[in-house]
Amino acid sequence: MSYSLDKFDLKLLELLQQNCRQTADVLSEHLGLSPAAVQKRLKKLRDTGVVEAEIAMISPRAVGRSMTIIVEVSMERENTSVLESFKRRMRVEPLVQQCYYTTGEADFMLILVVRDIEEYQRFTQENFFGSPEVSKFTTSIVMDRVKVGLAVSLDD
Repeated sequence: MSYSLDKFDLKLLELLQQNCRQTADVLSEHLGLSPAAVQKRLKKLRDTGVVEAEIAMISPRAVGRSMTIIVEVSMERENTSVLESFKRRMRVEPLVQQCYYTTGEADFMLILVVRDIEEYQRFTQENFFGSPEVSKFTTSIVMDRVKVGLAVSLDD
């Protein structure tokens, strides 16, 4: 289903990205629309997949996961079955926060949030060293979370 976004939808999306827990009443004040109209638009945005998910952003440190790691993974063979197998494994791996299939030297970029280097080492043993499909991987440890988010720019 295709859905064309108007200026109200774009403003609504901007407000949702700032705080998705705002009520239709609060959102309606910002948009100049009735709460019912806002609810209708929200339903349409969700039903059409424009809004993919509404999530809570949790502080990794608050739950004992203070280490963020970025990993570049190169595959041994780049064929469809190898790529799909790796994608399936990464989708269900709880330590993987984000996984991207990329162009360039690495085939995949992963973002992991782990407790410590020992937990990351276990992850590499299970997913990289234990996989004949993985040719090599490069690890970067994040020193400072400068900007974290999933907001999409809605500017023209």
